Amino acid sequence: MQKRSTRVAWATWLLAIAMSCSADGIDHRLGFDQSGIWQRRYQQGLLDTLIVGEVAGALWEGGDNELGRTFWESIDSSALAGISSQGLKYVFTRARPIQANNPHLWFQGSGHYSFPSGEVAGVTSIVAPFMLEYGPQHPLVYALAALPLYDGVARMKAQAHWQTDVLASLALGAGTAYYAHRRASPLILGVLPHGFEVGLKASW
Repeated sequence: MQKRSTRVAWATWLLAIAMSCSADGIDHRLGFDQSGIWQRRYQQGLLDTLIVGEVAGALWEGGDNELGRTFWESIDSSALAGISSQGLKYVFTRARPIQANNPHLWFQGSGHYSFPSGEVAGVTSIVAPFMLEYGPQHPLVYALAALPLYDGVARMKAQAHWQTDVLASLALGAGTAYYAHRRASPLILGVLPHGFEVGLKASW
């Protein structure tokens, strides 16, 4: 099962790349807008809050219950998404919309890191494990999907990413979340001391 989920995660990742590279007519530069909810500080605040939340939740709950394991899956997922998205940026060096109004400028060298959006992949990778774990029983949890969608629109309005960058990032974040969720036990938790399995709440 673990090998199968790994293949699914990598297939999703490669599909996202192919979709972004082959899409024609999807990409266009949005008008620059950093007003209201689209301000950069709100985008940064969202990701920072989610990161702090996943770490705090994992440390508090530990890994010996459903909620705690889901927090640790979220950490695994976001770590994988962060490493993957950063690596892809250096490989594809795509020009951002704010740098040039041409979505076909790939392999432009240092400073061109439009593909994919690390932030959108990060937000997606953090919330998706909770949607996978709790969504079938509690459909309201699927409302968490609004967070990466908001971040994707915000990043496009900042002219930091093209539409296909965001679509690829959503797929990447979902792929790492699926991989982390399907593992028998959280990856990072497995290399930490046993105290992390129990959680801080056990000492209170």
